[in-house]
Amino acid sequence: MVSSAVAQQALNSASSPTVTFSLDFPASDPTHYSIAVDSTGHASYECTAKLQENSEEQTYQAEFSVSAVSRGRIFEWAKQAKYFAGKIESGNQKLAFTGTKTLSYQDGQRSITARYNYSNLEPVRQLTALFQNMAGTLDYGRRLAYYHRYQKLALDEELKRMETQAKNNELSEIQGVAPVLQQIFEDTSVMNVVRARAKELIQMGSGAANGH
Repeated sequence: MVSSAVAQQALNSASSPTVTFSLDFPASDPTHYSIAVDSTGHASYECTAKLQENSEEQTYQAEFSVSAVSRGRIFEWAKQAKYFAGKIESGNQKLAFTGTKTLSYQDGQRSITARYNYSNLEPVRQLTALFQNMAGTLDYGRRLAYYHRYQKLALDEELKRMETQAKNNELSEIQGVAPVLQQIFEDTSVMNVVRARAKELIQMGSGAANGH
């Protein structure tokens, strides 16, 4: 299942090689997300998720620029994985199901897609970890935008969790959610401690984007 925004980017990037990762996992929230990154560093994220436990699922989309470091890694690992041609699934039935993952590579000559639960191939594992960390960041962006608009008191706890994960290297491409962090930082109706957390995360994202 590839989202419309991601499919459109792949279409638009026919001349620019594009790597797309998606995860479909009904037991989690989001139940589906996909990230497409092209060789210029342009990325699009789309997910299907609930804003609140009892609410209906909605589609959320975002576009951002991937750091040069991550972009280089994504295309190098895709190359090492032979652009996902051949079998990348480990086939180990004893492993827990952690969602149907899909990696695809598209350029002017090739269009290759592979699905897996778990892979023994190191470049595929590295790609999976990077894209999952990226998705974690973008999902914070989705929730923060909602809380900033409707539940400002929930922002402190959410930003605290984000800060902890960022410091533990469990998130990547924090600059991808800089616009919502900037809005929170500039909002004088938000508690100062919350604005300070938002500012620190903006600085962390800026440093990572510049390769620091």
